[in-house]
Amino acid sequence: MKHEMLKNKKAIIFDLDGTLVDSMWIWRSIDIAYLGRFGIALPEDLQSKIEGMSFDETAVYFKETFGIADDVEEMKRTWNEMAADKYSNEVFLKDGVKELLVCCKQQGIRLGIASSNSRELVERILQAHHLEGVFDCVLTGTDSYRGKPAPDIYLAAAERLQTRAEDCLVFEDITAGIRAGKSAGMTVCAVEDAYSKDQLSEKKRLADYCIASYRELF
Repeated sequence: MKHEMLKNKKAIIFDLDGTLVDSMWIWRSIDIAYLGRFGIALPEDLQSKIEGMSFDETAVYFKETFGIADDVEEMKRTWNEMAADKYSNEVFLKDGVKELLVCCKQQGIRLGIASSNSRELVERILQAHHLEGVFDCVLTGTDSYRGKPAPDIYLAAAERLQTRAEDCLVFEDITAGIRAGKSAGMTVCAVEDAYSKDQLSEKKRLADYCIASYRELF
């Protein structure tokens, strides 16, 4: 790997959905089905409202905004159940991810995940793609950090990785995540994703770098 963004970096921290894996498509269908159980139509601006929120924060938002009868814990259990099979069988790694992870391990670069998703679904991805033990730390949206764009989860990941923020490189696919990485004092590379294609110009403006494929790093 010779890309300049990797120069002097000691740790790489990845968002998960839309960054390491193609999974953002799942959540619109889940939101439609879940809200439909309560006779509620999906608001067109829902995704922009909850973007970057942690799994816990999203559940609270749904309960307060839509008056869902289920308690927050039951909502999260339901979402995990609705997404579980898809995360195990229908979500695939982005192009070049496996090769990048192998190169990083060979070069002694520490690896972390800082995802807004639930730990259960993150672990399903790692198991499905035989990535258990590859990452030196895995932080999720059920670990009591404020959601992105707050920098909390990235700062916590750097601490776990025993690496200064300025020595970390972040890969993110949405603007809230890019802002979180930058607020943490890290170098941030935006990753193109079909789900957030309408944000591409803003992503490029906010991030230090932007890639369409991880193969650009080789």
